[in-house]
Amino acid sequence: MTVSTEGTVTVLPPGGPAAPARPIPAVRRGLGSRGTLLLLEAAVAFGAALVLPLLAVRFRLDPLDRIAQVSGLAAIQLRFALVGLLFIAAVALAMRLRGGRHFDLAARIAAAALAGLASGFVAAGAVVALHGTPWPMFGLNGDSGRIVEWAHAVANGRPSGSPVYPPAPLYTLGYYAEWFRGGNTAYAFKDLQILGAAAFGPLVYLCWRMLLGPVRALAFGVAPAFALIDAYKPYSQTVLVVLVPVLVAMVVSLSRSGTQAWRPLLLKGAGFGALLGVLFLTYSGWFLWSAAGVLFAALLYFPWRTGRLGRLKGAAFLGASLAAFLVVAGRYLAVMLTEGQTTKDYNFRFDNFTDPAYYLMWRTDMPGKVGEWPPPGEYGGVGLFALVTFVCLGAAIWLGIRRPMVVTVAAMFISAWVMRMYIASHMYETQTVQLYTRTNNQLLYCGLLLCALVVHLASQRMGARRAESAAGSETVSGTAGTGFPGREGAVIGALCALLLLLGTVSSSMADRYMPAKENTYRILPWVSHTITEQDGGCPKYAPGGTCSKDGDQSWLSFIR
Repeated sequence: MTVSTEGTVTVLPPGGPAAPARPIPAVRRGLGSRGTLLLLEAAVAFGAALVLPLLAVRFRLDPLDRIAQVSGLAAIQLRFALVGLLFIAAVALAMRLRGGRHFDLAARIAAAALAGLASGFVAAGAVVALHGTPWPMFGLNGDSGRIVEWAHAVANGRPSGSPVYPPAPLYTLGYYAEWFRGGNTAYAFKDLQILGAAAFGPLVYLCWRMLLGPVRALAFGVAPAFALIDAYKPYSQTVLVVLVPVLVAMVVSLSRSGTQAWRPLLLKGAGFGALLGVLFLTYSGWFLWSAAGVLFAALLYFPWRTGRLGRLKGAAFLGASLAAFLVVAGRYLAVMLTEGQTTKDYNFRFDNFTDPAYYLMWRTDMPGKVGEWPPPGEYGGVGLFALVTFVCLGAAIWLGIRRPMVVTVAAMFISAWVMRMYIASHMYETQTVQLYTRTNNQLLYCGLLLCALVVHLASQRMGARRAESAAGSETVSGTAGTGFPGREGAVIGALCALLLLLGTVSSSMADRYMPAKENTYRILPWVSHTITEQDGGCPKYAPGGTCSKDGDQSWLSFIR
């Protein structure tokens, strides 16, 4: 009996391998090549991500009215559930029809669709929040204003206002504005906020598909990522949730490089390097927090024991990755290594005045009304969620100590923790912050991943034992040995649970951006409804029909 990293189980009958093996494949043969099926999943995921935003465009409601906001969220939730249930129903039908021949294909499509629908939910919430105004969240104020200004500059051949700011979002916004918005980067940024949020789910799903099967990628990769989805500046969080599986997959490939042929080895290394270069150009901060952990994992899983040729191949894999990375992002890396060293962050935020060991919830730079913070916990001030996370860290290492996926995620968690404490410990001396609180997101995501990986590893072991029992008792299928139902029921049950989980989480994250005049992220779309449009008029739902050049800034009195 063998178990693959995809959760695929091959059962050998009693007496050894003389008899033909009975595979339970992730996708049955004859459905097409792996590449074709992945392209199908990608098309379904990105298509599903656009369904809810396009439907939300037709809503007719006042986005500044709380009842209208609740009705809008319920309308999105209803459509999310109905469309998601259609895909799950297709999986159930595939189980019953033609002997379940197309069950695995239906499960693939359903998993990809749920990933897209979930981020499409948050994007649809942004459509509702910005209904009636052409401006992006926060208009030309704060980060939005700077990004719009810098993107307009680079699109017109001028340098941006900050050489160390990641160039990919600026060029993307600038060229998108030229192609679709007549050069208006401000109005174009609204489109990209919505589209960026919609792309979040498909991108993280496809990256985890390098490591896990469809349903496991959705459950153990995508679901934890939705604690971080962001419609204001979607690219930064997207880079984080994509970077983790990409780095894990790279370490896995490195561990196998010693026995691979030269051509695929070099192509794969160059592909990883180029992809990492694109991510670095999009948002570089996560690379700093992750570097030490990934270096540790790479050294640990380098093919040291495969002989001189194997070690040479491992070095060639890393060399190809580095070369491709430098081709894509070398110039920006040089800027970061020179001018980035002199760039100081003196902006002390809400989280900079709290216990640095608390990372489990980020209240954003505008926390609203806050009582005791961090919230008191039951065990020495630590809550149950933190205890579960740390227990899962230990359990994941225990169950997966020999697996690059587990060790790399754990190393990235520890690396971010150490970097967080190192920078925070120098705050008083330097009077700088250096964005250390942003490690909250990496710590939370890696912690959630470790909890998910415990379930993943435990379920694999249960499946292996069930297969052994089935082989020992010569049971064909069903409830052999352990009394657990077959995998079809597990897949459908998992999809139903994930539908409700992702729908609930997405609704909460969408609600976070519903306009309100308060010191939270809800002020971002509120201000967008109070800024004078470029033709001199006011947005459709501007309070009292009044607006101004910078929008309503009276909310600032709440934080003084």
